[in-house]
Amino acid sequence: MKVRTGSNRFLMVGALLVGIVGLSGCATKRFVGQEVSKSSAASERRISEVQTQVEAAQTRVREHDTHLAELDKSTRDALERAEAAGKLAEGKFVYSLVLSDDAVKFPVNRHELSKTAQDKLMEFAEKLKGENKNVYLEIQGHTDASGGKEYNYKLGEERAEAVRRYLSKQGIALNRMSTISYGEDEPVSKNTSRKGRAQNRRVVVVVLA
Repeated sequence: MKVRTGSNRFLMVGALLVGIVGLSGCATKRFVGQEVSKSSAASERRISEVQTQVEAAQTRVREHDTHLAELDKSTRDALERAEAAGKLAEGKFVYSLVLSDDAVKFPVNRHELSKTAQDKLMEFAEKLKGENKNVYLEIQGHTDASGGKEYNYKLGEERAEAVRRYLSKQGIALNRMSTISYGEDEPVSKNTSRKGRAQNRRVVVVVLA
């Protein structure tokens, strides 16, 4: 009887151990299943986040392309040149200041700034400094079609450079400005009238960020 009792106890202990192992196995399976579920959920969230980021980037590209299409050619060119030179933080056009001959009266065949032009540029410089923006300026010189092509390129460059020097005196850093001359190549009006020629003789300050 004692031997049988010992055997029964042994069998009971064995069965208990088997049960514990079985329960442990079930618990392990549940744990693994839970971890897999957590991992899958985390992966899905990450995929969703990446998709959102990609869609946002695509939207920015479309908006940038649309914005470029709405700008005039010389402004688009200015933006592309500044981006290629690594001058911009945001890659966008902010606004432009136009100094045309019918408003500021550049002397005929001269590049000196009139008092009216200086006043406009001083006000413009104060605005830039007040906004405290890290902007980049491309100063574009334009002429009418009077005179030779090479002469007009030179005159346009001299007028643009006069504006750059004046803005520098007002506290705008020279390394934040560049000049270019379009000469007579980008008219905004016909050169067949005095008014049209006056509108074409201009300096455009393109503000980029």
